[in-house]
Amino acid sequence: MSSRTLLRAAALAATATLSATAFLPASAGAAAAAATPGPRVVPVPASAGQAHKLAAPQPLSTSECQAKMHRDCYGPLQYRAAYDLQPLADAGIDGSGRTIVIVDSFGSPTIQHDLEVFDHQYGLPNTQVEVMKWGNVPAFDPTNSDMTGWAGETTLDVEYAHAMAPGAHLLLVETGTSEAEGTAGFPEMMDAVKSLAHQGRGDVFSFSLGATEGTFAQQAGKPGDYHLLKDLRYGLKAAVDEDATVLAASGDNGATDMQLDGKTFFTDRQVGWPASDPLVTAVGGTRLHLDDNGKHTAPDEVWNGGDGGASGGGVSQVFKRPDYQDDVAKVTGHQRGIPDISMSAAPDGGAWVYSSFDPKDTGWDIIGGTSQATPMMAGVVALADQAAGYRLGNINPALYDLGADKDSDDPNGIVDVTKGNNTANGVTGYQAGPGYNLATGWGTIDGYQFVKSLAERDDL
Repeated sequence: MSSRTLLRAAALAATATLSATAFLPASAGAAAAAATPGPRVVPVPASAGQAHKLAAPQPLSTSECQAKMHRDCYGPLQYRAAYDLQPLADAGIDGSGRTIVIVDSFGSPTIQHDLEVFDHQYGLPNTQVEVMKWGNVPAFDPTNSDMTGWAGETTLDVEYAHAMAPGAHLLLVETGTSEAEGTAGFPEMMDAVKSLAHQGRGDVFSFSLGATEGTFAQQAGKPGDYHLLKDLRYGLKAAVDEDATVLAASGDNGATDMQLDGKTFFTDRQVGWPASDPLVTAVGGTRLHLDDNGKHTAPDEVWNGGDGGASGGGVSQVFKRPDYQDDVAKVTGHQRGIPDISMSAAPDGGAWVYSSFDPKDTGWDIIGGTSQATPMMAGVVALADQAAGYRLGNINPALYDLGADKDSDDPNGIVDVTKGNNTANGVTGYQAGPGYNLATGWGTIDGYQFVKSLAERDDL
């Protein structure tokens, strides 16, 4: 399962009206046969006479997107401003000395070139992506929709982890088996994470993917039997044992998720793993409202495009409530609740991403989903690791302490999201509000104050 939502922007000429055509690519880990929970697309009608698709040759400003596409679009500098990262950069906190491990099936053959184009466009410093191939990774085939889906996921993950922590080292793990819904690709991924953890490599691990908890029981052939899921936790345990932080996307289908056939949805509330694991920080999605300079024009709200996707959230069927959630037991009950925190994910306020892995479709795209939110939060954690001078490990206990201690007179970086819900796909979701909720977790962050608080650095 990928948590990526993509819109293609079409531009015919410099003077032409820009239009967009929405389409549903195979998600990362969502081949037509496997049909996992994949990207959710918000339809955008093409302008008259411009219904064909081309990748945009240049990203547009937010005001241009509003005028020509009737939606918002944002670049990395706007996100950096919106999350208040400049004071950290001014203090030399850019993720230097820290490694973010990004795990994706197949990867992208053009990731280094694409990141360099992205960096040049926005004036970000270049960095060399370290690529580790784990398992028998097949040669990239641009006609294989599963591979191109994963390549798009990889591009989003790398570019936006780098955007938030431009000084951090990026280690991209490319595995040779597509992570479809359930157990298909997870063994390779967990083996890679365990190996890296034992080598002492990786301060932050980022998973923009997941599988619905219910499908593990389906594969086991017995309701309530989650042993297949639990048997995969060894990679997460190894990372946390080495004081690394693990983050995962909460999903893009609101309070439910897709069935194995990829055409229908569970009719009950479902969450995905590894986001639901107590060892993991689950990252949900918000809808930002920014101007061209990244200034907020309205408060953030829950990302909810209805059947076009919504921030994943709810309670686990597998894991009991961890100790750090005891103070929010009225919300979660006896089970683990997700998400823990949220960042930008809405495609109608989506992120510009550059890719060239498909020679027939090279250029700039607008992408959203909790796959965007997760690498962004991974970048923020890398900043906090640098500021602290050590790995922060599982940040959830500290995160829940910060949420409980939030005080307007003493900001600690936790920002309430009080508008919206994650009802989608015919399944009733959860309402946002002050404090912890199952739509956005504790809400979102002011990056500067949040990093200071996690790192316990009042001197920044």
